[in-house]
Amino acid sequence: MKPAEHYCIPPLDRVDSDEILELIRRKKYIVLHAPRQTGKTSTMLALAHWLNASGEFDCLYINVEEGQACKENVPEVIGIFLAEVAFRAAIMMRDESLGGLGRRILERVPPGTALKQFLSSWSTAAGKPVVLLVDEIDSLIGDSLISVLRQLRSGYDLRPANFPQSVILCGVRDVRDYRIRSSAEGAHVTGGSAFNVKAETLRLGDFSRGEVTTLLAQHLAETGQEFETGAVGRIWDLSRGQPWLVNALAYQACFKEKAGLDRGRPICVAAIDRAKETLIRKRVTHLDQLADKLREARVRRVVEPLLAGSERPGFTSRDLEYARDLGLIARRAPVRIANPIYREVVPRELTYALQEGLNLALGRFRANGGALDVAALMERFQEFFRRHSEHWARRFGYDEAGPQLILQAFLQRVVNSGGQIEREYGLGRRRTDLLIRWPLSDGAELNYVIECKVLRRGRSMDRVVREGMRQTETYMDVCGAESGHLVVFDMRPGRSWEQRVFRRDPEPGGLPITVWGM
Repeated sequence: MKPAEHYCIPPLDRVDSDEILELIRRKKYIVLHAPRQTGKTSTMLALAHWLNASGEFDCLYINVEEGQACKENVPEVIGIFLAEVAFRAAIMMRDESLGGLGRRILERVPPGTALKQFLSSWSTAAGKPVVLLVDEIDSLIGDSLISVLRQLRSGYDLRPANFPQSVILCGVRDVRDYRIRSSAEGAHVTGGSAFNVKAETLRLGDFSRGEVTTLLAQHLAETGQEFETGAVGRIWDLSRGQPWLVNALAYQACFKEKAGLDRGRPICVAAIDRAKETLIRKRVTHLDQLADKLREARVRRVVEPLLAGSERPGFTSRDLEYARDLGLIARRAPVRIANPIYREVVPRELTYALQEGLNLALGRFRANGGALDVAALMERFQEFFRRHSEHWARRFGYDEAGPQLILQAFLQRVVNSGGQIEREYGLGRRRTDLLIRWPLSDGAELNYVIECKVLRRGRSMDRVVREGMRQTETYMDVCGAESGHLVVFDMRPGRSWEQRVFRRDPEPGGLPITVWGM
């Protein structure tokens, strides 16, 4: 990010620079972490320029991501680390001596101590205390990462005269959450034990609502194009300030959509909603990287009970902190997916293979006037679930949430043809709320509520249905829905399909809610 070329929030406004400066003056090691694409690198670069401009330090920013390709080849990774310091120092400090220093040290000492000796020699010769900012530290792998962390730790007692006064490590996670498989030691080593001299962990947060407004106002000032009332709020509601999402939604609406390129035409709420759908359907890299984490056991233990609405989570506090560090889970209680876009991405990604394999023609489910025949859709789903549920529930890897995921995949395949699905799920809900928003040709929109509940051992069908009817009615009232459908997945052991599958239509004069047993 370059402020002269991009709309931006000043990077140093997003951190407590006074706190960082005080920690550096106290000769402390620091960890700065945040989810991917939230502005870590921009912040580190701005911090380096600011510290150098103060005249108090020689501050150098480096990025060690290239070392990831070397995996656990410690000599190659240490060589890349030293070469990166020399390369950046030649550009940022006009100091071309470090390249030769690194080569001489690598020729005479083993890689397990070369980094420490290099940093010591550099710091000793420097005219000011050295501050080293290391970006993408957690891209390093196994023994290579362990070696770097241990050498940084072992030089701690030499600072500031003979080692960097302060080191800031920047990555996605806090160093204490690194679980590093050491091939040499044949065991896992936690990052905290390899770098136990850090004084403080700082986290770069998401944008505030005010910062989102400030950022979008820069587009108005630059182009004269306004955002309609509600459009800025919609960006906030969908992203909850996640920096990449904020920028991606606005960029898609303002620069990628043909209508958005007309600067005399304000950006409307509908354009933001279209931008959201485009980002999700294109499976853009940011969302794809996040979805890839869903296969990790630590993430699955947090996400699965959310999808299933479980009352008893099976995750540890470390699992939860890891998922929060990834940006997938909101920082504050209650435990929930961080924003509505991620909330849609999670089930769509888990069920992507099923969605792509379904052959469902929208025409079969169209009612008069272009409305969606949800009853016909649910009837078809009953047949599908009976035939294929056991096979697909196992393939997701999220067994507890399998029934809900199969239903969402089925609905998504049809709704992709014209409408949208909004999802509400979380711990302790004992249900999943789905809202189908279906546009008509005259510009109107119909809303349909689908409430999912799971019946397990120890609960009765009548009780679950009564509870579900109340919940469906409440959600319909909030959404202004035309009709509601309560789906009860009967997962009690020993139940036959003949006992599980049923349909109860609304009673005359009663609530327009159909109950479906699965």
